[in-house]
Amino acid sequence: MANQYPGYILSKNIPQKEAVVKFAQDVINYLFPIVENEQAFLNKHQRKAEALKNGLLDILYSFDEKSKYYEANICDPFLSSLNEIKEKLIEDANALLEFDPAAKSIDEVIITYPGFLAVAAYRIANKLCNLKLPIVPRIITEWAHSVTGIDIHPCAKIGVPFIIDHGTGVVIGETTVIGKNVKLYQGVTLGALAVKKETTGQRHPTIEDGVIIYANSTILGGDTVIGRDSIVGGNCFITYSIPAHSIAYHQPVVTVKDKRDYNEPLNWVI
Repeated sequence: MANQYPGYILSKNIPQKEAVVKFAQDVINYLFPIVENEQAFLNKHQRKAEALKNGLLDILYSFDEKSKYYEANICDPFLSSLNEIKEKLIEDANALLEFDPAAKSIDEVIITYPGFLAVAAYRIANKLCNLKLPIVPRIITEWAHSVTGIDIHPCAKIGVPFIIDHGTGVVIGETTVIGKNVKLYQGVTLGALAVKKETTGQRHPTIEDGVIIYANSTILGGDTVIGRDSIVGGNCFITYSIPAHSIAYHQPVVTVKDKRDYNEPLNWVI
């Protein structure tokens, strides 16, 4: 049983949410700066790198201001990974640009697409999660959730490239495993079936390479695998595995009648 909540949270053990959100925004701006010219970029780049390090150290020292563990084991490895994170995100952005006919440039994708912002926040938070930093990764992805409506747990495993189109209402659970070149539309849930709190292991589905999942589909369960290069149509509810190269779809019955047969118009007000 969890310890009884005493009615307060000790600030000395918790980083300020505002500082974490600012750090996440600063990382994204560092990775994808908007500058006047190349020289301005070069002049500002090193200063911004130092500011990022100081900002992350301030967050880390909120856990233990005397500990040197954080700089060597979290701060330095994270900052060293930024080029790798940027390469992954550029691959994500290029895939979105290639896939979406409405996208006119990679700049447009990076600046305006909520799916890209959510994935950027996830990739930053996932690195911190892999470095075993508590709380901070979740603050970052919940900030992105509040801004985009896309809820990605920072510990999920997601390949490159990864596309979320539109995105509102997408949920990706903690132990989800997603392969390369997967595309999700709005309202997709990759969730868990009801399990006991103490359950260990994978609770969420595995989505293999090249899968497309259309709007408002729900896929549940740690034993559920959607095989590579499959397509899941909209509004599906799936709790079992699907072989590679499959098409799964829900076929609703739509009735069309001549409205002139009705004496009164069918107007609903909600």
